[in-house]
Order: sequence, then structure tokens, then C-alpha cells
Amino acid sequence: MSYSLEQLSQDISQTLKADPGPDGRQKICQFVSKALLDKEFIAKHVTPEECKPRKVLYEDPDSGVCICGHVYAKEAKGAPHDHGPTWAIYGVAEKVTKMTEWKIVKAGSGEEPSLVEAVGSYDMKPGDCHVYEAGDVHSPHITPGTKLIRIEGANLDHVKRSRIKAA
Repeated sequence: MSYSLEQLSQDISQTLKADPGPDGRQKICQFVSKALLDKEFIAKHVTPEECKPRKVLYEDPDSGVCICGHVYAKEAKGAPHDHGPTWAIYGVAEKVTKMTEWKIVKAGSGEEPSLVEAVGSYDMKPGDCHVYEAGDVHSPHITPGTKLIRIEGANLDHVKRSRIKAA
């Protein structure tokens, strides 16, 4: 039987109620990986017609946590960014995403962005999942045809993010 969006949302909610901290978010990765590797789940929820490139599949009315589907028809090179005051969990369902992690070398202030330098990168393959805590700077390089699931600690449509620029 296929994993359902309802079950994924319940698993995430229960996990965060039991442990809302970093350990709880790490535990969520096991549920996201299960969804990522479920071909029926991906075929039903993470479609090119609906997720171009992002669609909120579910938003928890109590916590504000979102489950998002992403489908990239073309290559995409994300700029270094964080998720402001919230966290995000990225997971790859199809293709490969090269993720680069960055460190802040000069904190920004006012209209001046923070300057960052790359500290490492890795390939995320189908089933791989990674937690980015609030303030963790990263940038994805997404190959054409990539399908992702991203869990957001808050709907990023409504979150002000930090200004960041590569040094």
C-alpha cells in the first residue's frame, strides 16, 4: 500500500509534538525518505502539472508546517540562502541535486547582505533527505527533471529571508 499525504502529515505532526527540536526534525527525515521512494506517492502528488516548480501540498493549520512538492523541468542554480527564522528539510525523489553549504564570513546589516563562502557540497540522490536549521546557508544546483519534497517549518511564502551574497 502506498504512503499517503495524510499519513506523512500525521507522522510529521506527531513527531514534532513529541520533539519540536533538531532531533525531531532529524526523525522526520525517515518519513520524508519513505515518501520519496514511494513511486505511487510521487506520481500522485509531485507532478509537473501541479508543482512548477513549487506547490504547497499540505499546510498544518496548527503549526504552520508545510509539505511542498517541487518539479524542475529545467536546470536551476539556487543562490546561497537560508530560510530566515525557520527550518527546512529537502528530500530528492528523482534525479540528483548538488547541494552546497556556506558559512557566513561577514554578517550583513541594514541593506547590506551577509557575505558567505562555500564550505562543502554533496550530491543528494533519490531517497536522500537533509535538515537545514534556521540560519543554515545552502544553495541547490538542480538537474532537469528533478522532483523534490521539501518540508518547511513555516510557509516560506510568508517568511522574510536574510539577504545573502557569495563573497
